[in-house]
Amino acid sequence: MMYIEIDFNSEEAIYSQLMNQIIVGIATSQLQEGDPLPSVRQLADTVGINMHTVNKAYSLLRQEGYVSIDRRRGAVIALEIDKRKALKELGESLRITLARSRCKNVTRDEVHALIDEIFDSYTGGNK
Repeated sequence: MMYIEIDFNSEEAIYSQLMNQIIVGIATSQLQEGDPLPSVRQLADTVGINMHTVNKAYSLLRQEGYVSIDRRRGAVIALEIDKRKALKELGESLRITLARSRCKNVTRDEVHALIDEIFDSYTGGNK
């Protein structure tokens, strides 16, 4: 299991921090298809957060197609691969982010360079 670190001073909700760290763990291959996640109680105790917060993160990860949850095995990395859906969601997320960037005079070249840098960090430079 990858190391989870929560920033209690962040404005980002704790369940969102947890979700995002797990998603980044999948993207960077620290977590693989079939890997079990800690139990809700175990992760809550380890990180020092409420069990309901972990439960919310796991439930949302399940809804978004990153994990499956079953009574015996708990939460397990199980990716729902739907590229069309993923591209649609990406477009929706980028639309507002790019609008905000344009308001702050960020150029197309700067956006492309940043996207390439982030993408490469997840793929090790492989396309």
